[in-house]
Amino acid sequence: MTPGIWSHPGQTAKVWPGRNYPLGSTWSEESTNFAVYAPAGTQAWVCLFDEEDVETRHQLTERSLGIWHGAIPGVRPGTRYGYRVAGPWQPAEGLRFNPHKLLFDPYARAISGALTPEPAVFGYVQGSPEERNLEDSAPYVPRSVVVEDDTFDWGGDTPMHRRWRDTVIYEMHVKGMTALHDRVPHELRGTYAGLATPAVIDYLRDLGVTAVELLPVHQFVSEPPLTHRWTSNYWGYNSIGYFAPHHEYAASGDRGGQVTEFKQMVKAFHEAGLEVILDVVYNHTAEAGPLGPTLSFRGLDDRGFYRRVQPERDKKTTLLAFNDTYWDVTGCGNTVDSSNPLALRMILDSLRYWVTEMHVDGFRFDLMSALTRTGYDIDMQCALLIAIGQDPILRHVKLVAEAWDASMDGYLVGRMPPPWVEWNDQYRDTIRDFWRGHSSGIRTVATRLAGSSDLYADDGRSAYNSVNFVTAHDGFTLRDLVSYDHKHNEANGEDNRDGTDNNRSWNHGVEGETDDDGIVALRRRQAANLMASLCLSNGVPMITAGDERGRTQGGNNNAYCQDNETSWIDWSPDDAWLDVYEITKQALRLRREHPALRQRHWFEGRPAIRGGPKDLAWLHPSGREMTGDDWHDESMTVVAMFVSGAPLRSPGPRGEQQVDKSFMIYLNAGAKPVRIELPENDWVQAGEVVLSTDFKLPIGTPVKAGDRMMLGSRSVLVLRQT
Repeated sequence: MTPGIWSHPGQTAKVWPGRNYPLGSTWSEESTNFAVYAPAGTQAWVCLFDEEDVETRHQLTERSLGIWHGAIPGVRPGTRYGYRVAGPWQPAEGLRFNPHKLLFDPYARAISGALTPEPAVFGYVQGSPEERNLEDSAPYVPRSVVVEDDTFDWGGDTPMHRRWRDTVIYEMHVKGMTALHDRVPHELRGTYAGLATPAVIDYLRDLGVTAVELLPVHQFVSEPPLTHRWTSNYWGYNSIGYFAPHHEYAASGDRGGQVTEFKQMVKAFHEAGLEVILDVVYNHTAEAGPLGPTLSFRGLDDRGFYRRVQPERDKKTTLLAFNDTYWDVTGCGNTVDSSNPLALRMILDSLRYWVTEMHVDGFRFDLMSALTRTGYDIDMQCALLIAIGQDPILRHVKLVAEAWDASMDGYLVGRMPPPWVEWNDQYRDTIRDFWRGHSSGIRTVATRLAGSSDLYADDGRSAYNSVNFVTAHDGFTLRDLVSYDHKHNEANGEDNRDGTDNNRSWNHGVEGETDDDGIVALRRRQAANLMASLCLSNGVPMITAGDERGRTQGGNNNAYCQDNETSWIDWSPDDAWLDVYEITKQALRLRREHPALRQRHWFEGRPAIRGGPKDLAWLHPSGREMTGDDWHDESMTVVAMFVSGAPLRSPGPRGEQQVDKSFMIYLNAGAKPVRIELPENDWVQAGEVVLSTDFKLPIGTPVKAGDRMMLGSRSVLVLRQT
């Protein structure tokens, strides 16, 4: 040990040489092996903590391929530990070694404890960023935990590999889903175990979703500025442990029980036929910019893990106050360099771990564009995309891209390669504008309803490559979308400057909640219209948890720091927007029961067989087919689509021709009722109303070819062939 390196006395113990693989801590009956990548470090220690939090340091003397490693006998599962690494302190060169900082193991399977944002957790002296901070951070940072090898009984659980066209996603927050749920045991609310209860699973199955997409569950910490404002990072987009389930969501504690509890949750979802997709944040870490804390990667391999500014491009980059080495396209202070071999390895190892050991079914990648860069430039042949596409495990799971980042050139919607699907924000914006009466014409609306062929057909992809949504965790809830013209984020403590101003919302005459029965009824009908449009569009629908129940955030469109009833789902209202819930449930039932409403092949606007009807026809309210002039008529407020089920263009599983019912779908976004006439032809002779937000045309109403009827203002009508 280097004399005088520590600010307080500590014990150092000898270790066995161990091995450099696998990375992280690997327990066996004889010893626990530790391996950590720190290629430019000059010394490394494993630091073990007993139940009284007394630290014992074990110096690692073996290093190979940049990995420090050693085995310590007698270390049992549940033991808490961290690393310290010594080396050069040259921040401008990306060398930020500081042995006074206890570091997370990047490969830890579990993490224990909370982060306290004291000055000691920063590698530099506050106010003097060039000076190394010699305060010990151990009292203020969480510990990594040794976890036993997998002994969980999966009971024959295997991946479902549900087809995308049969998938309906429900985006939810682990805590927010059950924190207020009166039918979940109190001690399980807000936990993985709470999600696995019948109250939640039965609700999801009854609604008709097929997959849950969990907001980040990788271990995360709150940013120090949030903690100083007495708030926290509720959403979790501040990851630091990419193999560890976030311990605050575990009812079973933080000494490894969170791993088992997470697996039990996944197993329960799978037994109910529900897939599990994780929202993952590999584009940046909780260490933020150069003035952020030193928690893990910064103290191990800052130069390799974070993307740097290239000198020849400095003039095009906004430089930081004291250090111009970080390049940030995430808006969070740093960008992970996925082209670095060890950063890439960590991402791939993490993804494979969650698939093979935790049995998740897929991933939604936050700010995916930031990970597709070679240098500064977007590269569709980047190492990460190629590696995932070639990986025998990862290429078969669900892969969803948020295909943009915080830069102008990072918008990639429509450009991700197979097998990726994408969050389609153009769908969101178009459908919102249509129903609030701000559409520039129905031509684009029709394109979005039919699967966004302008974005995906040109490179051979299908309509299911579009993940359609009208709301997500980020932005207004559905209820707030129809209740507020402006954001109301004052509670976030940022003077209402945070969150987007491009909400494309409409309060229908009154800002916020109101007792006006007419406005309330119109808002609920508009919410039902949005949900029906979403569920019946070609592509993959994604519903934000609680939207079908009228969840409100009081106009807050950026509730990332609101770990309270602002963000949690309220399960208590007696009506719970039952009309919207029933419309959503019915639309999903129609989608599930009728392959005509979830087709794999693109509509071609011509018969699937000789002499048959067109597979898709767009109709004028008068019953005739749309003309070129109609498509450019900006006064049009009605979209009417005929979807043929006789036969479908897509063959069945044995190559057989599929036959289904045919549908007529009408969307009237206008402020006045519209007279519609059903076409008189051989397509559909008779039918019935199977979904309606117009109370004058209830479900079960019979119709026949040539009928004329009034479709109420701002309403949806779906007719099915009988």
